[in-house]
Amino acid sequence: MAHPAQLGFQDATSPLMEELLHFHDHALMIVFLISVLVLYIITCMITTKMSDKLILDSQEIEIIWTVLPAITLILIALPSLRILYLMDEINDPHLTIKAMGHQWYWSYEYTDYEDLSFDSYMIPTQDLTPGQFRLLEADHRMVIPVESPIRVLISAEDVLHSWAVPTLGIKMDAVPGRLNQTAFITARPGVYYGQCSEICGANHSFMPIVVEAVPLSHFEAWTALTLEEASL
Repeated sequence: MAHPAQLGFQDATSPLMEELLHFHDHALMIVFLISVLVLYIITCMITTKMSDKLILDSQEIEIIWTVLPAITLILIALPSLRILYLMDEINDPHLTIKAMGHQWYWSYEYTDYEDLSFDSYMIPTQDLTPGQFRLLEADHRMVIPVESPIRVLISAEDVLHSWAVPTLGIKMDAVPGRLNQTAFITARPGVYYGQCSEICGANHSFMPIVVEAVPLSHFEAWTALTLEEASL
């Protein structure tokens, strides 16, 4: 959960988000080293009155300042490509959930079960109970089993939306007439919050996403209770 004045990312709760955090730190360190080197060169050029013709006109220097940036780009590109392929990897999911974006709420359908679907609306501020978060709480949460591969099929019924949960490292556009998919694994139980990340109209900021990861036994109990309520 993000907190006021937070400068970094939220704590990772999925292996994919942990990889993204490692890549962020890796790229940030490279940028920091480049900035220090450029600042040092600028300082030397300003403060030093003497010049060397071997620096002003040298084949070796030109080779160095061509090869070093190429190596730097490779050091950034290879980990980036690896994470991109990991984000697209979907192997034998244990559960498939279809998330459909509407103006301005989400609907979820558990495709592995019959008649297990519901709409998820934001809880109005005046109806919040102590401890709940304003603009982030939903009346129905997307409940998933912990430590299980989850596939989410994402689409929209009216306009563009975006299903995003930062702590899981997930952000996927919901496009009308198109079915996108993504997958993730939650590393521990908890409640994870997200919001629609695509400007979709007047109430764009009022369609939160709440993912609750629970142990498998609790998930089975929840599905049984939800199906029983739906049958009534």
